Amino acid sequence: MSLNEAFQFLITSPLQLMLACFVAFSASILAGLSGYGTGLILPVFLVPLVGVTNVIPVMAVAMLLNNGSRVIAFWQEIQWLHVRHILVLGLPACITGAYSYTLLSADWIALLLGSFLLASVLLRRILRNAQLRFSTTTELGAGAAFGFINGGMTGTGAILISMLMSVGVNGSALVATDAVISVTLGIAKIILFGSFAVLNLELALMGLLIGLCTAPGAFVARVMLKHIPAGIHAWFMELVIIAGAIALFSRV
Repeated sequence: MSLNEAFQFLITSPLQLMLACFVAFSASILAGLSGYGTGLILPVFLVPLVGVTNVIPVMAVAMLLNNGSRVIAFWQEIQWLHVRHILVLGLPACITGAYSYTLLSADWIALLLGSFLLASVLLRRILRNAQLRFSTTTELGAGAAFGFINGGMTGTGAILISMLMSVGVNGSALVATDAVISVTLGIAKIILFGSFAVLNLELALMGLLIGLCTAPGAFVARVMLKHIPAGIHAWFMELVIIAGAIALFSRV
């Protein structure tokens, strides 16, 4: 598809365009209320819009904008040693995971994505309470495992955050280091998906649009947090994720 054809698709599909904006904005508010999970909440709403097989490629583009802005904002805080530790095995593993994704049928994608969404609820609680301490060797191995999962999934940020905290990365350095790793892996996924025709220009533009529309949601969430009791928003988000996982299972 040419650039002109892709823009023509968006122009002649105003309903889909508005729906994409609404989905991105709403999902970013939900994610902002709990402080995490844009990559988890968006796929729940995107599957009916772009189809289950296109969710991960579209999310790769959308999250690139989200993470890229953090790289720019926190550039001086990046801890490059840990970036190298995670990416030395994580980058090739991510490419392998992304390639594996291109081989899956829609049923398998729905099953795996639904399972990951369910597991993420439990995993977040476990990692939040765990006192992990990684050596350099463990960090390298964890980087490989994370890279593979990240290649074929979305919403893996909680895993990466926990890994970085386990080697002593905290505060603004945590935000910065997480962002540059995520951007690097995101670019690798986009290149691979584009090479295997899983990500065309139409889907890439949709991803860019979704990424842009997530930005205002954070400001709305900040205002809403002042009026919502602590903990309620996290529970609500988990319910949405579980409902989304069940909906994905129903497609198998």
